[in-house]
Amino acid sequence: MTVFIALLRAVNVGGKGKLAMADLRAMAGEMGLAAPQTLLQSGNLVFSAKGKAAELESALEAETARRFGVKTSFLIRTAAEWDALIAANPFPEEARDDPSHMVAMPLRHAPAADALQALRETIRGREKAEVAGRTLYLVYPDGIGTSKLTIAIIERKLGTIGTGRNWNTVLKLKALAAA
Repeated sequence: MTVFIALLRAVNVGGKGKLAMADLRAMAGEMGLAAPQTLLQSGNLVFSAKGKAAELESALEAETARRFGVKTSFLIRTAAEWDALIAANPFPEEARDDPSHMVAMPLRHAPAADALQALRETIRGREKAEVAGRTLYLVYPDGIGTSKLTIAIIERKLGTIGTGRNWNTVLKLKALAAA
């Protein structure tokens, strides 16, 4: 069995896609996913299972839509991939000094080579962005809520979907997956 970290996209944010984490855990258990645990109310699920991440993403998306009427995407990484995501962080000082404004955004697919530059050209503030494989790393020194660098712009410029978690949550998910 492999330990997986699943992130739900756009759940419990701004009143959209309400899904109780207790219901998510129950659903995961009923689907045969072992030891499902959630973190916070923003759609973070850790579990063990056999299979491939893409197959689990599809199964979780379909069951969430069927059971709760919530159409959302799941982005799944193995615990080993999560560790690699942490190790690849190009902004270690920001992660250490201001982790709530440092974001890792797992992406469904790695963006095209020129997509990061296209994204950077949209930045109007002090935000910074780097890509490593299927992860976008962002620094929002002036806060995320007031930034013009929104998920809609990010996904349009990168040509793929993603969901971000601040560095505090990234590290909490690592600890949960390791427990």
